Amino acid sequence: MEAGKRYWLVGASEGLGRAVAQKLSALGVELALSARSEDRLRDLSDSLPSPSTVHPLDVRNLDEVRRVAGEIGPLDGVVFLAGVYWPMEASEWDSEAVEAMCDINFTGAARVMGAVVPQMIAQDRGHVVLIGSLSGFRGLPGAIGYGASKAAVMHLAEDIHAETVRTNVHVQLVNPGFIKTRLTDKNDFKMPFVMGPEQAADHVVAAMQSRRFQTNFPRVFSWLFRGANFLPATLYYRLFGKG
Repeated sequence: MEAGKRYWLVGASEGLGRAVAQKLSALGVELALSARSEDRLRDLSDSLPSPSTVHPLDVRNLDEVRRVAGEIGPLDGVVFLAGVYWPMEASEWDSEAVEAMCDINFTGAARVMGAVVPQMIAQDRGHVVLIGSLSGFRGLPGAIGYGASKAAVMHLAEDIHAETVRTNVHVQLVNPGFIKTRLTDKNDFKMPFVMGPEQAADHVVAAMQSRRFQTNFPRVFSWLFRGANFLPATLYYRLFGKG
């Protein structure tokens, strides 16, 4: 990432997205900022040291995604950070909330990727960053909707990377653990290795400046989730299942 490059940040108004915008702008990156709240985006834009533009967007609307992508024009990169979250057990299934998590976290990402990735491939240049989650590695209690949506985002990143690995389109997947935001404030349990948005944004920006496809953090905490993939299902659910 170099000063003067132009990136579209989707989900930039709050939490991790806002912190990433601040850190990228401090590096001299020009930003196109999107989220649903125009007021919060304008407040952010006014505070940034490098040039930025505001493009309110609801990623649930395909026509709106296409319109905003056209409005923004040529890009060097896109970072998808938009997301919603409600902790939920299967016994307390809220279909509207589950649909929102799937539609914004995953299908929203797919809509945005569809608006920018084909052009990047045609031009043989670009940078794609998708924010997954450690919770997407394997099923967890209390993660109905959210875990599935993030697992889908992670798979989407792998699919795009598989098609662009020998091109000049650089695809990255960043999987954070717990980040202290208004979303995780809904949790009523202790969050191991929780970090603030600014600290998490440091990890995201460092990942973006690397050539790695996948970054998982906090590192020690991520070993638990990565290692769980190697456990037989019977043992995994005996250890991590509810009850």
